[in-house]
Amino acid sequence: MDLNLQDKVIIVSGGAKGIGLGIVKVLAAEGVVPVILGRDENDNAKALQEVEEAGGKAYQVVAELTKPDACETAVQAVLQRCGRIDGLVNNAGLNDGIGLENGNYEMFLQSLHNSLVHYYLLAHHALPALKISKGAIVNISSKTAETGQGGTSGYAAANGGRNALTREWAVELLKYGIRVNAIVVAESWTPQYEKWIQTLPDPKAKLKEITSRIPLENRMTTPEEIANTAAFLLSERASHTTGQMLYVDGGYVHLDRSLANA
Repeated sequence: MDLNLQDKVIIVSGGAKGIGLGIVKVLAAEGVVPVILGRDENDNAKALQEVEEAGGKAYQVVAELTKPDACETAVQAVLQRCGRIDGLVNNAGLNDGIGLENGNYEMFLQSLHNSLVHYYLLAHHALPALKISKGAIVNISSKTAETGQGGTSGYAAANGGRNALTREWAVELLKYGIRVNAIVVAESWTPQYEKWIQTLPDPKAKLKEITSRIPLENRMTTPEEIANTAAFLLSERASHTTGQMLYVDGGYVHLDRSLANA
């Protein structure tokens, strides 16, 4: 299926690693010019190299998105270089383990800046360009907003906010023809996930336990599978889809767990 995304300019926050990089690669393969927003210039450059070696084209902007001013600066840099914005993928975030017992006011607010505030700011600053292009927004979210996880109040609250903003923006932006949807991720193998699981006493056993609970094929969701859904939602092929939460999770959140071992 031709997604008609050729030469579209789409911002991907946190696009240098993990799910973000998966999205960048799939978009580039569809002829998109993805723009990576990331804090580490070396990581950004490595991601660009991977895209270019695969025959695609991309740009990058170094931005510490936890700093509000950097969000506006990043969007303006994209406009100066590309002259347009056709889509925004809000993806950057961090499951930083700021809980109710082990957190405090400052840590909780920082957690929201890590994983939620820049979603609003990037969309706010990109909106004038998205109005012109009648672009689309995709917010990457997490099951933690719906299932809870324990010990991560800040991240769970951020994801609850991501979901709520998806529906709110879908309503507010109807009049501009801008569609807004979210992809809810459960268990996906990323560098951040690998780093977390290596902190546990028996990483291999824990990973086996987790995957055994994923109903479809007892395996982790790949970043590419999430990226394929993101590309569709950003495209004209999803022209009448807005305000939706799509769970790309192998049935993890909603299917009966007994099915995982059936």
